[in-house]
Amino acid sequence: MIEPVKEFHHALKIREDVCIGCTHCMKVCPTEAIRIKNGKAVLSNNRCVDCGECFRACPVLAIIIEQDDFDKIFSYPIRVALVPSVFIGQFPKTISTEQIYSELMGLGFTHIYEIEHSVDILADQINPYMDDHDDSKPVISSFCPAIVRLIQVKFPALVENILLLKAPLDIAAIYNKKKFSDLGYKEDEIGLFYITPCAAKIAAIKSPVGDEKSDVTGVINMNTLYNKVYSGIKQNDKETCPVPTRKFLSPQNILWTLTRGESENAKGRSIAVDGIHNVIEFLDKLENEDLPHFDFLEMRACDESCAGGVLISGNRFLTVRRLHLRAEAAARKIIRGIEPEEDILTEKSFLLANIRVAKVKPRSIVKLDDDMLEAMKKMKKVHELLRHLPLVDCGTCGSPKCASLAEDVVQGNANIAQCIFVQKLLEKRKIFTKEESHQVLENIWGKEKFENKWNVELDF
Repeated sequence: MIEPVKEFHHALKIREDVCIGCTHCMKVCPTEAIRIKNGKAVLSNNRCVDCGECFRACPVLAIIIEQDDFDKIFSYPIRVALVPSVFIGQFPKTISTEQIYSELMGLGFTHIYEIEHSVDILADQINPYMDDHDDSKPVISSFCPAIVRLIQVKFPALVENILLLKAPLDIAAIYNKKKFSDLGYKEDEIGLFYITPCAAKIAAIKSPVGDEKSDVTGVINMNTLYNKVYSGIKQNDKETCPVPTRKFLSPQNILWTLTRGESENAKGRSIAVDGIHNVIEFLDKLENEDLPHFDFLEMRACDESCAGGVLISGNRFLTVRRLHLRAEAAARKIIRGIEPEEDILTEKSFLLANIRVAKVKPRSIVKLDDDMLEAMKKMKKVHELLRHLPLVDCGTCGSPKCASLAEDVVQGNANIAQCIFVQKLLEKRKIFTKEESHQVLENIWGKEKFENKWNVELDF
């Protein structure tokens, strides 16, 4: 059964005052969530999965990613920075992890916790989960929230395959909340702030899938915090405050958030796919049973996974290289007999009791109506309209493709006369005047695009 449509929370916002209606965002959106109306990009909330492709593509920075105000951390006596390993990987090797920790504390955090410490809890549960869900293979990782939402809206038949275990971020948040609660702090005194490399994780925290509420208190843009930390270290050129005792991560934990970090630890046949358009192509083949059998699919929306997040400051390939070097250093410590000491394992029973998430429900954007008979009638109309459209997907109508324009028309959100080819045909048949065609184009692209800005004589 399809879940009644309700709006997702979205971290991505379009600034109408800055947008120039250039269609860059519309053309790259993997779920066709953007239209152009009156010269501005408009986001369809129920289609958007917060992958951030539009954010990357916008040439005028009209698309922004909302975050919590940094000063929000000071509302809590306990202020924990939940730091992913890719944040550490942003910094050149001349800057030590201790310096980064020190500067974070200098900015106001009372504790630093690298999220990947929680991988030890999750990693041991994936293979038993796969054994228990042999009829739902391939099991699809739930690590990337953009992929979870993508499956909900574009591949609803595959929601049964999603791994219903919490991601490392959520496990780390649960652990830290319990740790400080056990020390006597009240819930409203514990602030857990995630340093995010992407918009999808902001959206997942604000409106989690499979949970009523996230244990994470707030979200801080990684790019913003990186600049604060880096400039602070350069200005001070030394540790600015005491550094907390730091447990080093195992190689597996360090590499978990990178491409193949998760799939290499799954038994059976597994594969890793990164880049949301690559994921869509792969899932299309999976739905059509055009692939060999796999037991586990690791799917990430960004190229090079979290190292390629839209809020990453540095080069993703350098970040990956630095994290591999960090993993190699950790491996050498283990060879010397220095084993990682994971305090989180003392709460393993508690965390395992809370590691499951509720069943993920589909939110299909493919269906045209809740009523099956009505949906079939609408689909027939879509096919009829497509016979009158040029199928060139030029985007001049304000929709990304001819097929999406046909769907918009059937749903009452557009008019077939928005197609410039149809307009010219109507003009030729004396059904439309040139003035009427011009008015339709103005409604899509705005009056400004049809102004003679330089007041020059046009010879055509």
